[in-house]
Amino acid sequence: MSVLRNEFFHYTYEDYIKVPEGDEKLELIDGEIVAMASPTWRHQEIVTTFIASISNHLKEKGSKCKVLSDVDTRLNYAKGDDTAVRPDILMVCDRSKFDEKSIKGAPDFIVEILSPSTAKRDMKVKLIKYCEAGVKEVWIIDPVAEIVLTYVLNPSGSHDWSIYGAEDEIPVSVLENFYISGSDIFPEDDIPEEEKL
Repeated sequence: MSVLRNEFFHYTYEDYIKVPEGDEKLELIDGEIVAMASPTWRHQEIVTTFIASISNHLKEKGSKCKVLSDVDTRLNYAKGDDTAVRPDILMVCDRSKFDEKSIKGAPDFIVEILSPSTAKRDMKVKLIKYCEAGVKEVWIIDPVAEIVLTYVLNPSGSHDWSIYGAEDEIPVSVLENFYISGSDIFPEDDIPEEEKL
């Protein structure tokens, strides 16, 4: 849902950060400010699992990389600051990209978790922007279909894609010898039938 759109006005990051969020989280995409969907409990469970798993690995390896969630990520920072997305999960290894409020430039790794209201934007707009910005690895997680699509930057500058399911050990290509189990992302549903909506 677009919340601020004006054919005569192109919003920049400086404009965007002045807009009060209220009850909705916002993103800036190509100069347009758009609202994000509220996350479901399943969405939050996946985010928590991911961050814990990757953070533990980075700590064990003494890595300088940081894994974060829901931070303004200014993909076009070096070319024109009109896009600030808030990936569900991101990992940044270049500390010079951090400022007080945002990430300036492409992260090394991004994860987006699809929801019905944002799937089209995540797949058709944000995925393309991530690849164009040079993000080394992008994961798109579909909790309903229980699949993970991975897009890994190759030496020619394009992204190779793969598809994984709950039964797979999924490599995080930007981290050496590190995998996340599909069964951790898509655990058996342990909610009693009577508690389901």
